Amino acid sequence: MTTAKPLLEIRELHIEGHYEDAWHPLIKGIDLTLQRGEVLGLIGESGAGKSTLGLSAMGYTRDGCRITGGSVHFDGIDLLKAKPEALRKLRGLRIAYVAQSAAASFNPAHRLIDQHVETAVKNGGMSREQAMREAVELYRVLRLPNPETIGQRYPHQVSGGQLQRVMTAMAMACHPDLIIFDEPTTALDVTTQIEVLAAIRDAVATYGSAAIYISHDLAVVAQMADRIMVLRHGKLVEEAETRKMLGDPQEDYTKSLWAVRSFRTEPKASPQQEQPLLELRNSFASYGRQPVLHDVSLKLYRGQTLAVIGESGSGKSSTARLITGLLPPTYGQVLYNGEPLPADFRQRSKEQLRRIQMIYQIPDTALNPRQRIVDIIGRPLTFYLGLKGKAMRARVAELLEMIELDPATFMERQPRELSGGQKQRICIARALAADPQLIICDEVTSALDQLVAEGVLKLLNRIQQQLGVAYLFITHDVATVRAIADEVLVMQRGRVVDHGSRSQIFTPPHQDYTRLLFSSEPQMDPDWLDRLLATRACTPSTDTLEQV
Repeated sequence: MTTAKPLLEIRELHIEGHYEDAWHPLIKGIDLTLQRGEVLGLIGESGAGKSTLGLSAMGYTRDGCRITGGSVHFDGIDLLKAKPEALRKLRGLRIAYVAQSAAASFNPAHRLIDQHVETAVKNGGMSREQAMREAVELYRVLRLPNPETIGQRYPHQVSGGQLQRVMTAMAMACHPDLIIFDEPTTALDVTTQIEVLAAIRDAVATYGSAAIYISHDLAVVAQMADRIMVLRHGKLVEEAETRKMLGDPQEDYTKSLWAVRSFRTEPKASPQQEQPLLELRNSFASYGRQPVLHDVSLKLYRGQTLAVIGESGSGKSSTARLITGLLPPTYGQVLYNGEPLPADFRQRSKEQLRRIQMIYQIPDTALNPRQRIVDIIGRPLTFYLGLKGKAMRARVAELLEMIELDPATFMERQPRELSGGQKQRICIARALAADPQLIICDEVTSALDQLVAEGVLKLLNRIQQQLGVAYLFITHDVATVRAIADEVLVMQRGRVVDHGSRSQIFTPPHQDYTRLLFSSEPQMDPDWLDRLLATRACTPSTDTLEQV
């Protein structure tokens, strides 16, 4: 046991948040200690206080939050009593932060390299030339393609995984003593996630930084952390060295996190004699001159779940856009109940639009923040079914009960008053309001913690059994496919490379690309990433794994 003075020491920390016209406790007396060069994992479900605690390590709280008790000392400096000028000198130089959403963290009007060197030049005492040289070296350490020139690109000209690594390089530009990684791989596909995890781990080791790694995915944290803290409702549940935590969790809540991926639906066989509810025939599509879909065909039957899996840029969401009429095919057909659908959604009848609904990946951007829940769910009821007034409100109440939310509590709320899982349930209710036969679920659980995601999957399964609705489930998460799919379609670079029932797809031998996806699913073993990288003759190149 080390006796060295901790780099970071948090004692009896209390933080409150203001909502519903009152202050509520978010962090309830947590202690945290971090040594130099150590990586600490923070895990827990949404609302556990992970990000709030991580940000407090910078002496910072989000708007609407306040620290009401305790202390935060970084390298002997009391961050809660330090002057704003002193904190500005620490942040970005000695303490850095890597956010979950890289796309929202960059200025789209400036090149990557200009944003990278700003802090190092203004506050770190480097010349622009030195900062640019070090940026290229960091890009190389983080395994970015063309490290000498990638910084000349704008944020929209690189993939999500590449942008996440550029943000990590920015955080490391001044060689900070502490880096806070806040869900840095949550929205990435499994193959890209492997690249990012390996790159982050190598960079942290190379520069000797201490790190706090925040995630809801225990299998990911197991690859990164020396020690793990489990949080729930703002309190510490359990803390231990990683191997001990994985091998012998003590608390019931911790054990529930370990077992969360046990949910499985009973697969349904395809009724080949029936007419498919949805069919794509030899479909091609392009964005301008850039082809994105190549000869894609699929069939989906009533009451079934067809999972479409692949990494970023594989064509999953483009296929959904083709089906919904947002992306006209350059060749091929979309058939619904055996009848061709107009290629452009504006040419489809209201009845054709009603039958196919969509649930989006990020509920924060899918829900109007100014509307009440009753208005959000009520709009399709009025538009498609003509319900108004009391009849509309009564149906909204029924839909809220169907998604297991109390109408009296939630009907008059706005999205900002809901958790992430509750917002996604509202998106499900809005899709169900149109009384569709087919719902396209586009990465609906990728931004949710594992416990909430499992609840959403169980809800979708129950609704399917109740209403007989079909799902086209787009995901990059292998565990989700294993849990809910009847049929599986594997896509790569706009093409279908594998297709079959769940049992067929998950039974070896696999197609090469399918094997790559499955082998990239993180396991609850701290040695998994090392073994994976060692068994691959060469690490797949970034250009291969990340087609934009």
